Amino acid sequence: MVSCKTIIANLSDYFDGDAPVEMCQKIEKHLRRCHRCTAVYDSTRKMLVITGDERVFEVPTGFSERLHGFLNKVISDTRAH
Repeated sequence: MVSCKTIIANLSDYFDGDAPVEMCQKIEKHLRRCHRCTAVYDSTRKMLVITGDERVFEVPTGFSERLHGFLNKVISDTRAH
């Protein structure tokens, strides 16, 4: 079983298509059962789509604080596992 920490550490390569096939399979299997990592995956994917879009988006007030709070919670939760 792959840890949440390993999944999070390999998401960048997964998104870029640079992760080995075996790691991609492990990530996909892990995401089917781990709600925390799925939330990180979905949030990261959405941010990549938004930042890759040429249009200008106004970030809602307080978004940065909420994002950092969420990421800090996910990181502390994964360290607890």
